[in-house]
Amino acid sequence: MSFPKQVRIVEVGPRDGLQNESTVSASDKVTLINMLSAAGHSYIESGAFVSPKWVPQMADSADVFSSITRKAGVTYAALTPNLKGYEAAKAVAATEVAIFGAASEAFSQKNINCSISESLARFAPVMDAAKADGIKVRGYVSCVVGCPYQGDVAPTDVARVAKALLDMGCYEISLGDTIGVGTPDKVNAMLDAVLAVVPADKLAVHFHDTYGQALTNIYVALSRGIAVIDSAVAGLGGCPYAAGASGNVASEDVVYLLNGLGISHGIDLTALAQAGWFITDKLGKQPSSKVGLALKAKCTQTNS
Repeated sequence: MSFPKQVRIVEVGPRDGLQNESTVSASDKVTLINMLSAAGHSYIESGAFVSPKWVPQMADSADVFSSITRKAGVTYAALTPNLKGYEAAKAVAATEVAIFGAASEAFSQKNINCSISESLARFAPVMDAAKADGIKVRGYVSCVVGCPYQGDVAPTDVARVAKALLDMGCYEISLGDTIGVGTPDKVNAMLDAVLAVVPADKLAVHFHDTYGQALTNIYVALSRGIAVIDSAVAGLGGCPYAAGASGNVASEDVVYLLNGLGISHGIDLTALAQAGWFITDKLGKQPSSKVGLALKAKCTQTNS
């Protein structure tokens, strides 16, 4: 089995993670982002420019972007669902932006009251502006294995949306198992369809760990030549469609897996775990990361 020699980890904790947690202060978000860059992360999704009515946790994104200590070579990205959000991200010098589409018609209708095709068409102004400004755009596809409303999602539907985002100008497409129902067979079937129309070097995977399958599914993706993995420090974020379930796969657990496989990634595991301890302490909870918890216990034992 052949794996990539190097993997880029896209840290989504400060955005995708914290938007599903209780609100923390802008200064704590800034500290977290600075700790993540110091740990070696080269890509940090740092905020979202969305309606504060719907996502109040991201209302301070402009303050966060304006206050972080920028490290050379690090991408500080923002989610921007429309032109207004894009302009706000540009105003605070977000390095690049992200847009998102769903592979499930039911999910698209329930969440944004339009079809998949209509939702993608709405991104045209963002793509045009980003192209004119020379700003890269990343695309997300949600519900690539299952949907909370329609159940299973056809791999051909995922491939169609991924190809549409690529054709629109997204340089990379992140395939998201939004409700964490993926298993190796399902993920392989989905990747068969997507890889037929989008090359592996244009793809990333974004697995939620609702049913504890995220690392297994990442292993599958690595074996298919995909070398970009989305993850969240301390496993931040829950699954809004499964009460009490964990959300994003933990960055610490991904790094430990990559270390075991001899795949380089550039991240210091101890420093990463410390970032996880910091933010979960602010949230008043324990990390969801198995590795983060093990290292924390080891550290506590050493210091006692």
